[in-house]
Amino acid sequence: MAVKREKVHFESVEELLGSSAASDGMTEIRIDQIHSFKNHPFRVTDDEKMSDLIQSVKENGILVPVMVRPDVDGSYEMISGHRRMHAARLAGLETIPALVRDMSDDEATIAMVDANLQREEILPSERAFSLKMKMDAMRHQGSCRHDVDKTEADAAERKTANEVGNEAGIGGRQVQRYIRLTQLVPELLNLVDQKQLSMVGAVTISYYDQELQKWIYEYIKEMGMIRPIQVEALKAQTNLENITKYTLNQILNDALPEKKADGKIVFSKRKLDKFFPENLSPVEREEVIIRLLLKWSKEKNNM
Repeated sequence: MAVKREKVHFESVEELLGSSAASDGMTEIRIDQIHSFKNHPFRVTDDEKMSDLIQSVKENGILVPVMVRPDVDGSYEMISGHRRMHAARLAGLETIPALVRDMSDDEATIAMVDANLQREEILPSERAFSLKMKMDAMRHQGSCRHDVDKTEADAAERKTANEVGNEAGIGGRQVQRYIRLTQLVPELLNLVDQKQLSMVGAVTISYYDQELQKWIYEYIKEMGMIRPIQVEALKAQTNLENITKYTLNQILNDALPEKKADGKIVFSKRKLDKFFPENLSPVEREEVIIRLLLKWSKEKNNM
């Protein structure tokens, strides 16, 4: 579900990219002189929207200049406009209109995040890492001090999270929950992006060590999902640091409500795939199972 965002004025980004600023410092820069922002958290994908953007560039050129900052080696680092530059390159352009701005690392990070967070479709992983980058930059700038006692430091952290959240159209607590996602192993974070793992469950799991997280991922891949009641069962454990994979699976399985006996035995396709070729139909699989059961029954009766 799309996040409802407040209209926020970004002087450092929106005004620079607006028409009133287009004549101030704008120049044409060769695309091969521009490199991506370091650890850029937003993906540039060749999807249908990119195809539309490429076609627009071919017909109209780049209507809104990108924003870059100069590097010491004479090249430029992209601040805002990675998708436009990608489209321009694929459209066959050699240069792109750009606003060149001198910025510190922290200023550039904040500007990059603010510009990209205005996009309509953002994956949880993209939002998580971008919010973390902005929080870190604001700490460096002194917005969140840690040379004070824990109570004051926590208060400053919450204040900074609230500032970041207000500019992103979400609450400060939500900012902190998103940042927790950066502690997940990549496999679990992908499941969050794919909506196979809930935000609440992912935040809880993010506090576990990487080995335990990988075991949880393997369990989800095997069983197809993990339910909130199972995550709560893990959360209730007091000695997870010494848990084994076998015990983990046992805790997760025991947390599930018992199914009422109906006389049926159901095998999941995932489990059966381990023993049967992919081209074997369900009917053929059933016939093999019946033959094996008959053989087992005969051998048992002859014992």
